[in-house]
Amino acid sequence: MKQFDHIDLNLLRKYSRQGPRYTSYPPAPVFSTAFGPQSYLDEIQSTNASGDAADLSLYFHHPFCDTLCYFCGCTMLVTRSRSQISQYNSYLEKEIDMIAPMISQNRRVSQLHWGGGTPSYLTPEEIRHLGAFTGSRFNYSEDIEAGVELDPRELTFDHMQAFRESGFNRASMGVQDFDPQVQQAVNRVQPESITRDAVNWCRQLGFKSINLDLIYGLPFQTLASFEKTVDIVLDINPDRIAVFNYAHVPWLKKHQKLLLEETMPSPELKLEIFKMTIEKLIDAGYWNIGMDHFAKFDDEMARAQREHTLYRNFQGYSTKAGCDLYGFGMSAIGQFNQSYQQNTKGIAEYYQLIDAGKPATHAGYRMTADDHIRKAVIMGLMCDLELDMAVTEKQFDISFENYFRDALVKLREFIDDGLVSIGDSKISVHGLGRLVIRNIAMCFDAHIEKMMKEKPVFSKTV
Repeated sequence: MKQFDHIDLNLLRKYSRQGPRYTSYPPAPVFSTAFGPQSYLDEIQSTNASGDAADLSLYFHHPFCDTLCYFCGCTMLVTRSRSQISQYNSYLEKEIDMIAPMISQNRRVSQLHWGGGTPSYLTPEEIRHLGAFTGSRFNYSEDIEAGVELDPRELTFDHMQAFRESGFNRASMGVQDFDPQVQQAVNRVQPESITRDAVNWCRQLGFKSINLDLIYGLPFQTLASFEKTVDIVLDINPDRIAVFNYAHVPWLKKHQKLLLEETMPSPELKLEIFKMTIEKLIDAGYWNIGMDHFAKFDDEMARAQREHTLYRNFQGYSTKAGCDLYGFGMSAIGQFNQSYQQNTKGIAEYYQLIDAGKPATHAGYRMTADDHIRKAVIMGLMCDLELDMAVTEKQFDISFENYFRDALVKLREFIDDGLVSIGDSKISVHGLGRLVIRNIAMCFDAHIEKMMKEKPVFSKTV
């Protein structure tokens, strides 16, 4: 099945605007410090009072790296001190021991994710210890989806064995670009051979899914050089591929000033690189899930989308819907049905709060009735690429046409461009609409105008 007959650069150019990635609705910029540690405790209590509470998703943030990638937009810290990492691990355990007893033991963990930073910067012994510690505090589901972010540099087979022994069955690793000049410019020298080694180790150990990340828009990238990278990635043959647009925000991430803008591809060249990449991935049999995510047609994520069981949270697209997400570690974000909560981004403050016996919550948000309605619409479009308006009307007791009158007006340009259609009951996304699904979702976002005025911190949609 061909997803795109023709990729119109004029349409991609038209919709290349800043916008949220909608790993949550409302997006994180609306979080407020009025939601603090006590608010989080109240939410934990209320969500564990019922005997039929949702399954759990656990996220652990490992912030440390041994070198700084100049393009990085993550909350991370560069260190060569193993004692500093050991200290942080001990505080993760303290936080777990503070929160885990408040969670009903009847609840199963169906999703686990370690992100960073660089989780694989831990030693194999640290991985095994923290993995066993976490497993002793929570009840894991037999079909748990357990993913870890890897840096192939300095990765060993023992690291991968430790992750596998700790229950991990999915791996994601950054490639960005295999071109040596690009790698030198962004301070991430990662030869093709070590990436292949990491992927082979994952396969040898029985990991169910392997994802590789690419970034377009980095210094010295050309259409020809990035095509070589894509060809290598296709030869490696991962289950999933993400192709991200580099977000140059040196006013937020000071180290990005080390990347000279005059060395970066022009906006037009970036679109041509993205177009080429999409065409090669689709021709190779990958299915565009939406935006910049691709998976093999028979991958469980692609199947979940076709079966309308795909879900989206702060880890991105997932096949595990409806979980309460608990975040551990500095900057980690949690998500319950009625609220979002985020830990402090400062390591010193994180330690202080944990030492005081308090959750490390710095900010959060409680959902309103309107938020729930709009979240259902936005997540339906982001995951299913269609929305049954009649189902939404019945679920929330609204008239869709009246409630979303303004949104339907905004949607008109997408209809005129052939990216969206509206039938008697359904809104459907077509063709290149998959690539600009963030723009389409923005039509239904009640917070977007205020966010763009106060905190215009989003990456471009393409």
